[in-house]
Amino acid sequence: MALLELRDIWKRFGVTQALSGAAFDLRAGEIHALVGANGAGKSTLSRIISGHIRPDSGDILLNGARLRHAGARDAIRAGITMVTQETSLAPDLSVLENIMLPRIAMPGRLDWRALRRQAQALIGEIGQSEVLRPDMKVSELSIGQRQLVEILKALALDSRIIIFDEPTAALSPHEAEQLFGLMRSLATRGHGLIFVSHRLEEIFAVTDRVTVLREGRIVASGLATETLQQGELVRLMVGRELQDIYNRGGRSRRRTDGAVVLRVNHLSCPPMVRDVSFEVRAGEVLGLAGLVGAGRSETIETIFGLRQPVSGTIELDGKPFRARSPRDAIRAGIGLIPEDRRGQAIVPDFSVRENLLLAHLGARSAVTLGYGTRGAAVRALLERLELPERRLLDANMLNFSGGMQQKVILARGLVLAPRLLLLDEPTRGVDIGTRSSIYAMLRRIADEGVACVVVSSDFEEVIGVSDRIAVLSDGASVAELPAELIDIEKLGMFAAPRSSAEKTHTVLAELVARYGGTAYWMAAEGGRLFCFDRVGDDPSADPGFVTGGFPEIAATAIAHAVGAPAGALHRAADGARPTLLVPISGKRGHSLGIVGLTFGRAPADFDAAAVTQYILAALGERRDAPNETRIEA
Repeated sequence: MALLELRDIWKRFGVTQALSGAAFDLRAGEIHALVGANGAGKSTLSRIISGHIRPDSGDILLNGARLRHAGARDAIRAGITMVTQETSLAPDLSVLENIMLPRIAMPGRLDWRALRRQAQALIGEIGQSEVLRPDMKVSELSIGQRQLVEILKALALDSRIIIFDEPTAALSPHEAEQLFGLMRSLATRGHGLIFVSHRLEEIFAVTDRVTVLREGRIVASGLATETLQQGELVRLMVGRELQDIYNRGGRSRRRTDGAVVLRVNHLSCPPMVRDVSFEVRAGEVLGLAGLVGAGRSETIETIFGLRQPVSGTIELDGKPFRARSPRDAIRAGIGLIPEDRRGQAIVPDFSVRENLLLAHLGARSAVTLGYGTRGAAVRALLERLELPERRLLDANMLNFSGGMQQKVILARGLVLAPRLLLLDEPTRGVDIGTRSSIYAMLRRIADEGVACVVVSSDFEEVIGVSDRIAVLSDGASVAELPAELIDIEKLGMFAAPRSSAEKTHTVLAELVARYGGTAYWMAAEGGRLFCFDRVGDDPSADPGFVTGGFPEIAATAIAHAVGAPAGALHRAADGARPTLLVPISGKRGHSLGIVGLTFGRAPADFDAAAVTQYILAALGERRDAPNETRIEA
């Protein structure tokens, strides 16, 4: 018997038929994906299950018994909870109070000491004890941290059925992996989990079965995830094949000849932005990569005038620029697509047209609205983004799906024909079809000469859509490199917070203090080295690269050691630059890079085998015998 079953569910909103005879079943102990394009009906079906809305007709069965809940409170009592994509937290309350908010509405006295202990245990389960404290005020949290609190609020109820609606949209890859581990643990304990996500790699990584919705109808029900291919799932979702999602086809080689539109030098806006430098040229897409908390969003908000810098310089078209307000930025030809749709971009009481033309009003000094002057531009943008013009008359943006909302916000940023467009998580919470159209639009406007800066927590996306990538970590620039030279693993190593990379840095410093020379953490692939960290400044032991560098191996001073057996000291043909390279790997055997040590002249007492074991003991989870491993280029 299914834990939860829905039969013949119908739901209409005005003239829109959201669900047409939908059916769904969930088993105890499984993670069941609910997927589909934006507007397919996933959120509507989820909200019906969680009691937020009532179906027009159809049956809901819980453990075989018919269930009729009048609202979300009844659903919670029945053991059903939903984690929403747009957080529903009370910003003036603490993390603890928000986690336990559903308990407040229930009868009986509250034991806050016990609730605090439970909250701390839950925070520990998702690996956030060091950065998320029960007494923190929710209004002071980042959007990613607020999403974690939303998840914790659902977990605190220990419901038999938990619906996760785009739970990772605002999370870093590390945070998402911790959440997946927790979800697997819940399923093992007999909970039934419904997982709504537009990220196909997550669906294949964590779910057991998949149900696909398209235009309110079920087109595939309860398919075993392990039997599916990604292309097949995309066809089911959007009704057609999507080739070249990042729109690379036919695109000219990466543009480096355009004039520099934006140059940022040593920008500081504490506490999140400490020392950021990069430049972007006309016709170029620059990705700002990093983990949540790296200062990416705060950097572009500073450029746009939402925050004021304390030091550093910003140049626009070669001239000093400082936006004291967003209006200054808009009038200077800068557009911003913000990260938080609900909190930063949408005015719920405005119509779709009024929301789309907000930037137009910001740039206009006349008394009248002047909407007619933008009519042709708006129609052209709507056609590009495949948005029906009649929807401009909708009275409320919140009636749109997340993907359609994002298209309207993107059109708002483009309607003034900016020279520089700043996009903060432009595809967060939208389906693969909408993402494909946004990528195509981004490439088209870049080809027209617009300079684009894209912030994304999705490393695959930032690599796929960018020409170059500037990597930020803990509020500072750490590397800037062409996108075609980097992959997800190396980007993650560059982006690692300095706090988590401190262990590696300490080992490098200890090696140099004990033996001299130069120590470094790097990766070698495709004929290049990628240096994540380096300690030591002895010119005679210079390996030929610096932190953040990505030279060709042949151009470095350690080419003789790459490809040689690891864990032994290797010298060049002339006896110079004796070098030890030690590969380190994680607990699942995945590569964590290479630790190297290069000398001008090796100390007489240097024991390569002992140093190798020291490095592996300090940094590696798996001890490969040195003579079994080679460093491949």
